[in-house]
Amino acid sequence: MSAMKPSENSTVIGKSVTVRGELTGQEDLYMDGAIEGTISLSGARLTIGPNARVQADLEAGDVVIYGRVDGKVRATGRIELRDSAAVRGDLFAERLSIEENATLKGRVELTEATVKSAAATAELFPSSAASA
Repeated sequence: MSAMKPSENSTVIGKSVTVRGELTGQEDLYMDGAIEGTISLSGARLTIGPNARVQADLEAGDVVIYGRVDGKVRATGRIELRDSAAVRGDLFAERLSIEENATLKGRVELTEATVKSAAATAELFPSSAASA
């Protein structure tokens, strides 16, 4: 597996760093260390790297997980579980993507915005079965 690189505009917490407590912010974060507590990034992208060991509740705009997470994950946008992800906890998001080798033990709840957009799509593009 090739090394995952954070985007240039992300704050980076390296794999040798351990954080205990509450981490908040409004910019993108690449977390590859250990955290116990909470991470809250309003509207920003949170990436949990392949070396990360997270025992925390996560809240962000988008969440991408490569490592191990124990806790609730909430995204106002999308949650992506990449092939090396191991998640134990409930997921709440508008959209969810799970790669083939990722593992998840918990509950998934897709928010109302997804249901509304699906209904809007159905109105715009009625199925051919309905018109037959």
